Amino acid sequence: MVKVNIDIDDQHSEPSITIKTNEWTEELEELVNMIKGKNRRRLFGFESDQTVLLDPNDIDFIYAENRKVFACMESRRVELRMKLYEIEEILAPFHYMRFSKSVIGNLNHIDRFELSFNGNLCVYFQSGNKEYISRSFVNPIKKRLTIGGEL
Repeated sequence: MVKVNIDIDDQHSEPSITIKTNEWTEELEELVNMIKGKNRRRLFGFESDQTVLLDPNDIDFIYAENRKVFACMESRRVELRMKLYEIEEILAPFHYMRFSKSVIGNLNHIDRFELSFNGNLCVYFQSGNKEYISRSFVNPIKKRLTIGGEL
């Protein structure tokens, strides 16, 4: 559980944040990056020879296929000219997680899960899109959803 204390006083000349903890976690890293403003708010995509701005909150998932990376939003597929691991770092504060070696998904857009015959989970998004979570990524996603995914 996180305890938040806010002290508003005329003696303070500028905002200051102190984090007290017994261990450094990935969530703390995301929080610090968000506070420092290190995370971009939009991604640049390429669609029909045009550059388009993408809001991370509109994207269901991002996947790599044939050495290209695409963002999937409802019925649109927009190419992103970045590596999947670079996008994963940028989108971590927006509740994205790795679904497989080639897919990053938006946890806030998940509608339901369905177990497939090979042990993978099929994820259905609110938009109607679907994607699969590899077995090795199922437990971290379950943990994240139970302790703080904003569904």
